[in-house]
Amino acid sequence: MKQRPFPIALLAALALAACNHDNPDARFAEAKKAFAAEDYAHARSAVLAALDGARGNRDMLLLLARSNLALHDGEGAGAALARLADAGMNGPEWNEMAAEAALWRGRPKDMADLLKDDQSPAAWRLRGEAALADNDSAAALADFQRGMAAGGADFRLAADYARFLIDAADIDGAERALAVMRNAGSDRIDTLLITGEIAQARGQLDAAGRAFADAAARFPARVEPLLALAYLADLRGDTAATARLSDQAAAIAPRDPKVVSLIVMVAEEANNWAKVRDLLAPHETTLDLRSADGLSYGAALLNLGHAEAARAIFQKALLLSQQNPYARLMLAKCDLAVGDGSGAMQTIRPLADSVLAGEQELDVAIRAATMAHDPALPGYQQRRASPQLAMIAATAGAATAAMGRRDWAAALAALRTIPGADRDPEVLKRLALAASNLGQADAALAYADHALELDPRNPDMLHIAGLVRINAGRDRGLAQSLLRQALERDPANRLFRADLARAGV
Repeated sequence: MKQRPFPIALLAALALAACNHDNPDARFAEAKKAFAAEDYAHARSAVLAALDGARGNRDMLLLLARSNLALHDGEGAGAALARLADAGMNGPEWNEMAAEAALWRGRPKDMADLLKDDQSPAAWRLRGEAALADNDSAAALADFQRGMAAGGADFRLAADYARFLIDAADIDGAERALAVMRNAGSDRIDTLLITGEIAQARGQLDAAGRAFADAAARFPARVEPLLALAYLADLRGDTAATARLSDQAAAIAPRDPKVVSLIVMVAEEANNWAKVRDLLAPHETTLDLRSADGLSYGAALLNLGHAEAARAIFQKALLLSQQNPYARLMLAKCDLAVGDGSGAMQTIRPLADSVLAGEQELDVAIRAATMAHDPALPGYQQRRASPQLAMIAATAGAATAAMGRRDWAAALAALRTIPGADRDPEVLKRLALAASNLGQADAALAYADHALELDPRNPDMLHIAGLVRINAGRDRGLAQSLLRQALERDPANRLFRADLARAGV
């Protein structure tokens, strides 16, 4: 068969690519273009290639350091900065980058030594990030606020502060930080993402989707917009879109832990438990069992017939986060799977006795009570068969949706109609939150204190009792004590940490 000749245009393109590959100036231009587009991984690889043919080039080393810092690669940034120091670079810019490299290398003391008495917004940002890494939200909040007060429009400081405030559910404060970001970089990826996150926090899902889609279109090499769109699609129940976006993210960064978590979630929703296990098993020893991945791994083991191993996971998860209803439900299922009816009954009872108990919780309670010959069985059977069950589920769902869009009046009205609301701590907690956001301080305090009276060791009830006092400007000392107790019982809870910081502790 006669071979077709290569098209001339293709030959020229291949020759140009080969030339660029060996041309340090061309690779450096490529790296600068990628950095400007916030494609930091591409920028790093291109500038490393450029340095192969131009070792010691100061401008290239500087771009390499900046790219590594943007990727939170402290070791790589530190190595580049050391070469820059050998080439004679020093001064405030080098110090700031070296301090950030120390931060990402987990060396806060070295960072502090490099910053010394630096009062710039950038220095306060780094101190705030170091405080967050040390789980000191109060210090982080103070550092971010000092940085914002130092003047100027520091984009990265405003972005870090905005995300801190979103975690603390201070959406109005995050909006103010976003205004600074827009002034400093209206088209940057973090501006678009935080715009979407704030819209989502306000329940404006269409606006959030537009912001995330805009970010995905403008920054096609970054996975963050795809992840945001995927979780938004999941929130809307669009599993096909979630799976499609998961595939797109995996094509860009298959080993990114956040991408792997999304793939796990999609596999779990498809009941592909073997895939969930295979993805997470290599990380079994380092999984945070309270995290979504940790709980998914336990569910996979249970569904694949390894009930004892799953039981150990959910026992630890519930010990670490006793108010987690999913961990409690799954532990009860594990108890049943190993034939421990009494254990299952003890585990499921707090969920089953709640007025918010749904079909799944009552089904597990009925199985547990049957196995354990518990006298509560007839009551659970009666509630499971009651037509009121569907009404309560619909009302609770409507209240949750209203809270998601921050329609506190609608949430309060819905919650008040749930039968038995006045004797259920979970409903009372939600009533307290809604009333507090409506400025109904007396009602919020009454709801929260009643919830705490009914469930005095639950971190959620301690937290809400402290939060409503902070929001009302009352009993600051007691509020701080309550919030501190909540965090002691659930030290990984970022919202608890942020609210404790806001209380001035």
